[in-house]
Amino acid sequence: MGEVRYRKLPQTEDVTDECDRLSQNQEEFLAEQFERPPAKVPWKAIIYALVLFLLGSVLLTVGCLILAGYIDQVEHGDRFWPLVLLGGLMFIPGSYHTYFAYKAFSGDPDWDFEEFPDF
Repeated sequence: MGEVRYRKLPQTEDVTDECDRLSQNQEEFLAEQFERPPAKVPWKAIIYALVLFLLGSVLLTVGCLILAGYIDQVEHGDRFWPLVLLGGLMFIPGSYHTYFAYKAFSGDPDWDFEEFPDF
């Protein structure tokens, strides 16, 4: 165990390795690296949100017409709850994402397509 010989490494200050040379050449910042690329408009997700919004509105409207008596309650009364539940499940996310897309299209700084969910 005692036979390991240690020697001192040469200490020269002008020795730089390849990593140091590369980092010295790349210390300048370019303005292009801080520019954000324009956000792509997720057309597929926007169309999906519009379909949810429109179908949910139609289902809720038909359910309310059944409840109000404009559509025969005796014949269609058993369809009230399914129409209202499915209409609500479709209307709520559809209306939110449609509003989100509207605000992003209008240029509101708080709304951006980068945060829009991609379905």
